[in-house]
Amino acid sequence: MQMALSFTAAQKGKAPKVTGAPAKVLPSPGLSQLEVSYPQWLTNIVMVKKANEKWGMCVDFRTLNQACPKDTYPLPRIDTMVDRTFRYEIMSFLDAFSGYHQIRMAKEDEEKTAFITDFGTYCYNVMPFGLKNADATYMIDAVFRDQRGRNLLVHLHTHLVKSKTLEGHLGDLRKTLDPSECLTSNLILPSALSVLPQESFWAI
Repeated sequence: MQMALSFTAAQKGKAPKVTGAPAKVLPSPGLSQLEVSYPQWLTNIVMVKKANEKWGMCVDFRTLNQACPKDTYPLPRIDTMVDRTFRYEIMSFLDAFSGYHQIRMAKEDEEKTAFITDFGTYCYNVMPFGLKNADATYMIDAVFRDQRGRNLLVHLHTHLVKSKTLEGHLGDLRKTLDPSECLTSNLILPSALSVLPQESFWAI
């Protein structure tokens, strides 16, 4: 199937800061997220203003997502997870930075993520944000199956380690950050986890 998108006046109006795209699009030494491609599938980029007033580049995968079947892997319910923190005195929040980019795209599917810019056409060889089934693909609760429901809650790439005592919490953190635990799956690297005491776990 061939599928292509073209810019519309409305899309152009949403992206006044296209000058911010080159540095984000062009490959840098040591990075392999993007590579040149000449695909059958093609989509556009949209520049979106972030909360810090800077502009970020997003790829509009809506047409591709419409053609993809839904992954039915169950995602966690936020209200249920909040209830499961009741009576736990000590909690640590962890986040896996660039988590999706640790998952390689299947070679035959890379060109489906292609997007066009004024500086060339590129595609992802790692899983980008915005794909229909990216969340379900990255859901890593199976990696921590022996901790899940006991002292650990997992929501996509965010983790909550919970304990009732300080001594127990230190042990729980050691187990969660143990490289042998993280490397059970290729989805997480120990260096990709960081404690985030200033962030709330869920947006409610």
